[in-house]
Amino acid sequence: MGSPQTLSEADRRLVAAWAADCAERVLGLFEAEAPKDDRPRAAIARTRAFARGELNTAEEIRRRFVGGVAAGDVKAPAAAAAARATGQAVAICHMGAHALGTAAYAAKAAGLAAPGRPGAVEDEIRWQLDHMTAEVRAALRVLPPVGENRSGPLGPGLLTSGQLGTIIRDLQAGLALPDRD
Repeated sequence: MGSPQTLSEADRRLVAAWAADCAERVLGLFEAEAPKDDRPRAAIARTRAFARGELNTAEEIRRRFVGGVAAGDVKAPAAAAAARATGQAVAICHMGAHALGTAAYAAKAAGLAAPGRPGAVEDEIRWQLDHMTAEVRAALRVLPPVGENRSGPLGPGLLTSGQLGTIIRDLQAGLALPDRD
């Protein structure tokens, strides 16, 4: 039996498109510091191609670490969080719960980039929720609450604690609200 964090292939493709949008919103934070490093942009392009059905799931699972996440190659915390958002996005081909990881890292990046604006993270979460289709919202509602299932990225680890865990809890609470589209 698979993990409840996996989602069906069709749902992974749906949430991948939304996650790519989330990661792309903060990509400029990385590119401002490392303009010649195209790995995060390439990861977003692969995520979009996966979402469109142009890439084979098994092949993308094998390739998901190709090019690596460039987070360790930048110094600014916002740039590193933006790179991690793209790394989570490209991993959606394997497990749908990475879509929430993408969104969490993107919101964290937005907050780190605007230290004088206390509502930056909440604004990014609101944008993310507002830009979900009903189908994406339904797919993400299937995921277990963060921290309640050990068999994936929403289990014990980086995504369940600290600011990332709080962001994912806020996203999941927002999913419980009526559809916005």
